[in-house]
Amino acid sequence: MPPRPLPTEQEVKDYIRGKRRNWGRWGQDDQKGAMNLITPARRAAAARLVTSGRSVSLSRPFPTAPGPNNALPAHHFMKIVPRGKGGFAGDYYGIFYHGVASTHIDALCHTWDDEAMWNGRDPKKEITFEGAAFGGIEHWSEGIITRAVMLDVPRHRGVACVTEDNPVHGWELDDILARRNITLEPGDAVCVYSGREAWQAQDPEKPYSKVFQPGATLTRPGLHVSCLPFLRDHDVSVLVWDMLDHLPIGYDIPWAVHACLFAYGTALLDNALLEPLAKACVEEGRDEFMLVIAPLKVIGGTGSPANPLAVF
Repeated sequence: MPPRPLPTEQEVKDYIRGKRRNWGRWGQDDQKGAMNLITPARRAAAARLVTSGRSVSLSRPFPTAPGPNNALPAHHFMKIVPRGKGGFAGDYYGIFYHGVASTHIDALCHTWDDEAMWNGRDPKKEITFEGAAFGGIEHWSEGIITRAVMLDVPRHRGVACVTEDNPVHGWELDDILARRNITLEPGDAVCVYSGREAWQAQDPEKPYSKVFQPGATLTRPGLHVSCLPFLRDHDVSVLVWDMLDHLPIGYDIPWAVHACLFAYGTALLDNALLEPLAKACVEEGRDEFMLVIAPLKVIGGTGSPANPLAVF
């Protein structure tokens, strides 16, 4: 099949503005976004997918070790307190979870463009030092329980991993759905596996991201901005991915696929460990399962560390 033409600058801008935008779809004061699509009936349907009882964690280890992809390591300190002839152990956790080291979920208040954040709100008014006054992670604290499907890009391509020169496009995700005979329903989550571990193994010292370096150029594999219509048109509630936005974006916009947060209200589960899930899908002979995510109930939080579970 010949290469498909890339979207134009105007087409990309239309992805995140105009009629495709979900602002007001669930009310002008809505702070749950596409989570509104996960109804009690959808949760019950997801639970009926559980047959073998196999559970797979999609979380990377708590990232305390510094390295090329962990410029701001998490803290884990221990304390032992004697009590008579016994005692107890306690510990402290501290983490800046955004970036590429920690598995976490982004709240709707996490990103915005020059127009506004989710539902047209002004980030200058809504984001404060004490926390976000709108779109915080606490609005998903009841948990995210829904049907999820695996879209295994390396398996589809017959390669080990996605590369910088060949990002994942939205039409390729549709091709995977067709080949695997998968039909998405509103409120489903999609797990897009790109083979990050295999990519990193080629050069363990190569950074996948550069933290807090404005203007720094970075080329990395991931999902092209053309994936945005796929998320919108399929009414995806959560994108679970191991590789993030393909960089450089190539268009005059501040965010690529991360724009789904403020444009569509679609949640992002960043830095998922999807290699074990991809193997489990092959072993189980299925690409659908129940996904469970339980964010911390932090009032005004821009997201939360997470240990997502795929249950077969």
